[in-house]
Amino acid sequence: MFQSRIIKTAALATIIATSGAVNATELKLSHQWSTKDVRHKVAQIVADEVAAAGVDLNIKIFPSKSLVKPKEQYNFISRNLLDMSVFPLSYAAGQQPAVSLTLMPGLVKNHDHAARLTQSPFMGALQEKMLDDNVMVLVHGYLAGGFVGKDKCIVKPEDVKGMQIRAAGKSFEQMLIGAGASITSMSSADIYSAMQTGVLNAANTSSSSFVSYRIYEQVTCYTPASENIALWFLYQPLIMSKDKFDGLNEQQQTALLAAAKKAEAFYLAEAKTQDAKSTEVFREAGVEIAEMTQADFNAWRDIAVETSYKEFVNSVSGGQELLDMALSVK
Repeated sequence: MFQSRIIKTAALATIIATSGAVNATELKLSHQWSTKDVRHKVAQIVADEVAAAGVDLNIKIFPSKSLVKPKEQYNFISRNLLDMSVFPLSYAAGQQPAVSLTLMPGLVKNHDHAARLTQSPFMGALQEKMLDDNVMVLVHGYLAGGFVGKDKCIVKPEDVKGMQIRAAGKSFEQMLIGAGASITSMSSADIYSAMQTGVLNAANTSSSSFVSYRIYEQVTCYTPASENIALWFLYQPLIMSKDKFDGLNEQQQTALLAAAKKAEAFYLAEAKTQDAKSTEVFREAGVEIAEMTQADFNAWRDIAVETSYKEFVNSVSGGQELLDMALSVK
């Protein structure tokens, strides 16, 4: 009789535990990077913190573009076909043109300046536009990046003349075309194979992606972001469907926002170390390391002002106001 009660009690406990698991809300989070990448770690912090909060909310992460293609993630979230993503926001410029400003050459000075931009009225205005697409930001984050060349170094504008190059977003593509390059558009996840097959001569993306995708195996020269000079900065937040967030209960929302705050602090700290880490990885792989001077930076930015900056203002409603808001952040 006593043994029978033990069995029944254990069975009841199993039913309760199973019932709780069934009733727990699950969110699907997609991204395009490996599990070693800083952006995956940001997602994992959020997932782990929410799980530890015990609010019946689970976040299932799908790395390495295993669930949704990289450039489709914003649109999928907008349509409630995906819950969350760590996403290079400039990929969404086709749907929301204003986000081109999150990858504007020479707009961001350094990582601390990037952090100030995320808390500025400029970013607030962009977030209002994203809400029109049912997309909200949970974790802010900018990453710096540089150039790689398959056969030569890329430092100044004339270095890309006649090259087939990949850039992360429309604004960089416009600047590179202005410098005489030809553009092949793709996600950073496809750079390796494009380099390997000769589709690309060069590329730019974040320091983290260069390492995460092992681009050092396909190039001879790397021009990294330095502490003082970084032409390439891209806003890559953790975003979420606003409808899905609103559908959570108060305890779940509170836990998610607390987790996001912790992840954001980690993201900024790690972003500051990624550039130096990537340089060491490329150097150890035998890749030549080139340096961009202030004069080189200024030459690139002059081209950007006449191409991507001008095009943004002319083609985006309220573009001049948004650009001025970004430029006002010191």
